[in-house]
Order: sequence, then C-alpha cells, then structure tokens
Amino acid sequence: MGHHTIHWNGHRLDLLPEKALWDPQQGLLLLADVHLGKAECLQAHGVPIPSDGDAANLQDLLDLAHRLQPTAVVVLGDLIHGPLGLTSALRETLLAMPELLGCPLRLIDGNHDRGSWLQGVPREPSGASGPLWLSHAPEPHPALLNVCGHLHPVAVVGRGSDRLRLPCFVHGQQPARLVLPSFGHLTGGHPCDHAERVFVVAGGSVIPLPSSERSRMSRGRLMTGVGHLNRRLSG
Repeated sequence: MGHHTIHWNGHRLDLLPEKALWDPQQGLLLLADVHLGKAECLQAHGVPIPSDGDAANLQDLLDLAHRLQPTAVVVLGDLIHGPLGLTSALRETLLAMPELLGCPLRLIDGNHDRGSWLQGVPREPSGASGPLWLSHAPEPHPALLNVCGHLHPVAVVGRGSDRLRLPCFVHGQQPARLVLPSFGHLTGGHPCDHAERVFVVAGGSVIPLPSSERSRMSRGRLMTGVGHLNRRLSG
C-alpha cells in the first residue's frame, strides 16, 4: 500500500514510500544514501546531536527486507558517512547485516564509502543488472535505465509559510534515469529538476506530482491528495 509502479521497457519497478525501490522481477531491493554514522561524524566536529539515527535507518531496512524477501539488498552508494562514524558497534552491525536481512548486502561504492574498510560488505563498481545500470552518481547509459542516488532529491511544494520540502523519486527520459531519494534520516536534500517526472513521498504514499502543480500546490491540497490516494488503495 502507498507505492507507485512505473514501467521501463516492460520492466516493473515499485517506488516505495520507505524511499527505496523494489524490482520484483529481479528480486532486488535498492536504496541509496543511508549515511550510517553521520551523527558520530558531526559529533566529532563539535555538533551536539544524538546518536540514535542509525537504529531507525537500520530498522526501516530490516522491516523492508523481511516484508519483501529480496534476493539481495543493493545500496547505491554512501552506506556510511565517513571513517569517523565507523564505530566498533557499527562495524559489528554491518558484519551481521546479511544474516539479519536474510539475503546478501551489496554496495555500489559511493563517494562517502571510499577510503573506509567495511568488513563483510561486498563492494562493486557501477554495473548492469538486467535492464538497469546501477551507479551511485548519475551515469547515463545508451541502452539501460540508470538507477542511482547521490543527488538527495527533494521537491519544493507550496509557497511562503505553506512551503514543504519533500523527498522524491525523479524519473528522467533524456537520458533514461531514475534517481532515488536518500534513505537516511539525517541526509538533507537538494531541489530536483522540475523538467523531469517527480514522485513525492508524503503521508506514507508515493504521489506523482504534475509539473504544473509543483510551485503552487499547497500543504492542504497535497495532504488531501494523500488522503484520496490512501482511501483508493485501501478500498
């Protein structure tokens, strides 16, 4: 409930409200930009922030994996935020993740992962998987749909005090690309390109956002749309 399905050359992809992508034909659960250990990195630079963000991120991932039973979980880069956040507890958790997930955990190397040793997490360069080209940063491919992260896209909806910044999926046609929202809770975001198809995550649903509505849709209208969608899905 709450997901939105798109098709690319006959291949089904489910955009999930948990800010992840489900590929049922390959059995892959894909997500990007988890940034585990970011709180600890900020603390090392004097920012007083609690260290409980990773628990929520990991629990969300485990819940998804247990529900969908994927053949593999693929993180499209930036599983961790940096070496300063790699505590011994986080290292032990990452080592146990395949067993906890019930499937392999794969990592397409991201810019924040580089230079850190992650025991038990296979690391891969960008590459093809069926009709998809998996990468961290956008990498146009002449024949495959580039599924990537790195950009942390958000859609800016409404105006003035009614303004919202919502995580979103961004589907571009030229080149063929699907950018995933950041999975992590402490990652922030950057406004997306309004020339592309945008699917916002709000109210436990993924909602297509018409380009003509992006700048003027109010908070009330957006949440009304969420309510209509949820009723339609539950009915």
